[in-house]
Amino acid sequence: MKVGVIGGGAWGTALAQVAAGDAADVLLWAREPAVVAGINDGHENALYLPGVLLSSRVRATGDLAAMAGHDALLVVAPAQHVGAVLADTPVGGAALILCAKGIEAGTQRLVGEVAAAICPDSPIAVLSGPTFAHEVAAGLPTAVTLACADDGLRDRIAQRIAVPHFRLYASSDVTGAEIGGAVKNVLAIACGVVEGGGLGQNARAALIARGFAEMTRFGLARGARAETLAGLSGLGDLVLTCSSNSSRNFSLGVGLGRGAAAADLLADRRTVAEGAFTAPVLREAAAAAGVDMPVCDAVCRLLEGADVHDVIGDLLARPLRSETA
Repeated sequence: MKVGVIGGGAWGTALAQVAAGDAADVLLWAREPAVVAGINDGHENALYLPGVLLSSRVRATGDLAAMAGHDALLVVAPAQHVGAVLADTPVGGAALILCAKGIEAGTQRLVGEVAAAICPDSPIAVLSGPTFAHEVAAGLPTAVTLACADDGLRDRIAQRIAVPHFRLYASSDVTGAEIGGAVKNVLAIACGVVEGGGLGQNARAALIARGFAEMTRFGLARGARAETLAGLSGLGDLVLTCSSNSSRNFSLGVGLGRGAAAADLLADRRTVAEGAFTAPVLREAAAAAGVDMPVCDAVCRLLEGADVHDVIGDLLARPLRSETA
């Protein structure tokens, strides 16, 4: 199986390194000429993944036309740009392994729904789970969910890209894998606010638990399975991104918790904090589905400029209720 990677950020580069692990050639598309030159000339993505020596099997291109002829493409462009990138890529019938986590603004479509609309002849898989790119690239143990409705294709993909330190667990619940990855980004911002505001570990644990309840309610409303949301691509990813400054979404929340303006924090970032774009779309989608998501709503208010103390106070003042309601 000839595998290519669309997206030259840290995660795309780490996945290219994994896919080259069995001495296989991997072509990576990157938008930035400096990234392409760095990988081809020095085997390093110094812009997004500095200090990691990449396999000589990983080559880079700035031309999407070069991605033609692959059997499978790992799509690692930011969620809000996946549609535009795929529209410019000669995908053919290649399998699309979606690695972006988000919901498309304006349409409320999951990334898989976007890809299916643009590339109707391509089978869809989702790769999601608790991962920091620098750890994966360094060969540290990692486990993720690979979701695909076609069991045979999923097994072929798994055999092609799995390596001993990068373990894949199979699922047929594509929707659940996508929703876990999208919602956890928003909840990670909330947990960062707890850290930045000095609200303590009790508050963070409570927020993770109540956030997971929101993820589950929304996921079930959109057709996901509860066991998927409780797995690596849901709860597992939630715990990781709600606990470390290595998470772009968590670190954005830390800044908000310290009183910084969202616009200033987002303008000062080279990499994308997907949760900032997903939050308002998620609020709209939850309202349309009749799902109560107060933590996600609070994140939206903070991103819109509300005072952090007012938002936290409003959350704590909500009427008491059953934990399982």
